[in-house]
Amino acid sequence: MSPDRDSQRMVIAGASSLLGGELKSLLAESRLAGWDLRLVDEEQAAGLLTEAAGEAAVIQRVEEDTFHGARIAFLAGSSEFGKQCLGPARQAGATIIDFTHASLCDPDATPWFPKIERLTGRSVAKGARTFSVFSPGGMAVTSLALALRRHGLQRLVVALYRPVSEAGREGIEELETQTSQLLTFQSVGHGVFGTQTAFNLLTRYGEESRHDLRSRLLEIRAEVSAAMGEAAEDAKISVNLIHAPVFYGTAYSACADLAAPVERESLEESCRDAGFVVQTSGEPAPSNVSVTGENSLYLGEPVKDAVREGSWWFWGACDNLRVPAWSGVKLAEWLTT
Repeated sequence: MSPDRDSQRMVIAGASSLLGGELKSLLAESRLAGWDLRLVDEEQAAGLLTEAAGEAAVIQRVEEDTFHGARIAFLAGSSEFGKQCLGPARQAGATIIDFTHASLCDPDATPWFPKIERLTGRSVAKGARTFSVFSPGGMAVTSLALALRRHGLQRLVVALYRPVSEAGREGIEELETQTSQLLTFQSVGHGVFGTQTAFNLLTRYGEESRHDLRSRLLEIRAEVSAAMGEAAEDAKISVNLIHAPVFYGTAYSACADLAAPVERESLEESCRDAGFVVQTSGEPAPSNVSVTGENSLYLGEPVKDAVREGSWWFWGACDNLRVPAWSGVKLAEWLTT
């Protein structure tokens, strides 16, 4: 079906998710605030009462005509749910803004984060039908790698620290419960992650968990590869994903080997050009708490390695819900101008 370019209808599929809620709030403050917004989700979330544009709204279940007449379809929630929505949204002619990674392997999907054109030198087609919005971790790794290319990047190794809110409300509730149980010397339940996540750093969850850090890491890695474009440049980057026992905020630690001597001020300038907010030595280093509610990626000042010449350390953080939601809303605003 051909899209209606005059339509002012949007759909958030996965409206009950944490990211769906963030999208709803940002859209209410955006240039698209007056548009007709439809909230839908999986069967178990249907009927939930929420708020949209200052009025009560009920989340509906996804049906055959859910995306009919929609100009923009935001896909939030799980990857499996995103895959269920891709076909109907495309058939309805909606432009899809996908946060679920459901379109990640689609060769026709356009990778997206706000600085991607400037950093890659590749233009983004405004008429594309599907956009795959980068995760906070993918955005941070890619932005840093592209920023450092001008300084002769030889190797970049990044550790991403994943909060439990990436697993949704159930992840938050389990961390809260486990923390309380451990502080009162009770045995912990672990129905969501299959292991103790409170007070614990992990590279994988329990076997019975529905959440798989390895799969999430591969999704992030696919985002990075899509943006880097060249296999030789992509091969310079290594990424690991680590569970952090915090509720919100993605943090990242990176070490870069650079071919050319460079001053700290030049590195900071390159990172700012790539979209980072760089906090200098007179300011506190960014943390998962300090970046709450912020739209940007944050970095502390780059630090030279103590012994290895040409190696620099980077530390940063971002709001894991706000950053991708803001990125998607900015994309929607650009597409509808």
